[in-house]
Amino acid sequence: MTQDCIFCNIANGKTDTEFLYEDDHLVVFRDIKPHAPVHLLIVPKRHIRSVNDLTDDHRSILGDLFMAARDMAKKEGVDRSGYKLLFNVEKGGGQVIFHLHLHLMGGWKR
Repeated sequence: MTQDCIFCNIANGKTDTEFLYEDDHLVVFRDIKPHAPVHLLIVPKRHIRSVNDLTDDHRSILGDLFMAARDMAKKEGVDRSGYKLLFNVEKGGGQVIFHLHLHLMGGWKR
């Protein structure tokens, strides 16, 4: 855990953030500035700065992120209508918080 990392603090229960899902490896919560009717953040508890900092040791974490995304899409009712999964990587790619996280966005009416 990095003490000044907001996602480390959230994932380790140091804020009043409501988790939609939690297990030993990750947490899921709503984005406070949503870009879609359903906008969730899937965040590993282990601090990994960015996609660029992934190593072979992180393979299982990535699997956990994607499986949680699949399950949360179903729970939120966007699995059939469709949803978007997004990693922002580094400042030029839109990353604002430097703790790996996966955005799940959906729920648009088409």
